[in-house]
Amino acid sequence: MSDEKKAGPDERLSYEQARAELATVVERLEAGGTSLEESLTLWERGEALAAICQRRLDGARARIDAARQTADS
Repeated sequence: MSDEKKAGPDERLSYEQARAELATVVERLEAGGTSLEESLTLWERGEALAAICQRRLDGARARIDAARQTADS
């Protein structure tokens, strides 16, 4: 089974998609007016989205590093 099929739907989000949704979550939290339960759900979603963004950035950094090593060889 490929990594794409093992990954959940969130893992298929691009960096840009995850970042945009994260911005929306932050806006909703900053606006207030949500119940404690909804705020916690939003916080958890934000944490998951931030982790996706970080993995995408880490992957991009690894690709850049690999390309630099190849170019230096």
